[in-house]
Amino acid sequence: MNPSPPALRFSPERALELGRQTLSIEAAAVAALIDRLDGDFAKAVELIINSHGRLIVSGMGKSGHIARKIAATMASTGTPAYFVHPAEASHGDLGMITRDDVLLALSNSGESEELLRIVPLIKRQGARLISMTGVPSSTLAREADIHLDAAVEQEACPHNLAPTASTTAALALGDALAVALLDARGFGPDDFARSHPGGSLGRRLLTRVCDVMRPGDKVPAVAPATDLTEAIVAMSHGGLGLVAITDPAGKTLGIFTDGDLRRAFEKRIDLRQGDIASVMHPAPRTIRPDRLAVEAVEMMERLRINALLVVDADGVLVGALNMHDLFTAKVI
Repeated sequence: MNPSPPALRFSPERALELGRQTLSIEAAAVAALIDRLDGDFAKAVELIINSHGRLIVSGMGKSGHIARKIAATMASTGTPAYFVHPAEASHGDLGMITRDDVLLALSNSGESEELLRIVPLIKRQGARLISMTGVPSSTLAREADIHLDAAVEQEACPHNLAPTASTTAALALGDALAVALLDARGFGPDDFARSHPGGSLGRRLLTRVCDVMRPGDKVPAVAPATDLTEAIVAMSHGGLGLVAITDPAGKTLGIFTDGDLRRAFEKRIDLRQGDIASVMHPAPRTIRPDRLAVEAVEMMERLRINALLVVDADGVLVGALNMHDLFTAKVI
């Protein structure tokens, strides 16, 4: 006969208290790592960066979940890495590890039987071992070439049993390793984008102005002496909310936008007289076609404008884009 479930004793006040207490304990656990970070951390970074193989990350139970996340972070930031389950390693997966690899083994107690079972085999192959434990005197810590201390004073669990603060500290220490390695490798935004091509981040980092702009033959452009009414008609037909003013060689001299037209009405300017040069914005803000589309977004937001002319190195008009184009391309 199954025992009856314990009676619920939910209290909103108690829940809020425990939530805050948990965050406080885990924040303190991460903060405590700062003062304990020493030369062994730098040695671990150096060992991994100089390795001719890959970084193998392993751990059991909750440590295994953290190890998977660390491996994924490493792989996406320029350090070839993957997770190996220590129990599966004893049944064939050990063949995935070579003498050129580095094993990062996670265990809060440092006494995980499954990890300790494969340590002699790893060493026999010639691979190097970095341990991350909460007990510097543990077997795994002693057997490692380099030990990273991830100890915490207490778990956030009220019974001090469930891995909470310890897993948070291990994850933060893994992130610290990944960031140090990222910097050492000179891993930049373009590299990050190449490893994340399918998502919105990849689009933001890989899409360039030339990929989303309207080509030059689709951008309304007129000469400075063009009548105002004729220029406004050209702007209306262009569908961009602007008309570019160019010289005979196509070099950009100015711009006139929907906003300028509204301001001209407010000032009661007679649009039947004069030429476009008399009301255009001279030397307009422009962008090169090889710049990232996110740079165009930043410029538009900073200058509070809705469109940009695109010019080549000589200032010749080659295209234009507006916020709608960037929305359509999912850059913003």
